[in-house]
Amino acid sequence: QVQLIESGGGLVQAGGSLRLSCAASGGIFITMDWSRQAPGKQRELIASITRNLSTTYEESVKGRFTISRDIAKNTVALQMNSLKIEDTAVYYCGGNQIFGGRSEGQGIQVTVSA
Repeated sequence: QVQLIESGGGLVQAGGSLRLSCAASGGIFITMDWSRQAPGKQRELIASITRNLSTTYEESVKGRFTISRDIAKNTVALQMNSLKIEDTAVYYCGGNQIFGGRSEGQGIQVTVSA
């Protein structure tokens, strides 16, 4: 059974930093990613990383967020700096498996206060 478990969310003041981590088990992933869903909005993909560590970012987080991955440990992280109130959302870790299929975690809350 494939599982992805996020950790590291919480409450932070605007301008601060948080680091999200995601531990995956039971699967081998081609790409791993982070998406988020703010209240009343659609989920958006914000960062992804391939097995050769190539990364892509959604425009609003470029230069502030960094996705990283440890292939051997099957983990992915998201370093979030210069957080803004509009970054408040539930963040989800996800991955596309090498033999097909996609898995996602349960999500973790990030709240940025003024």
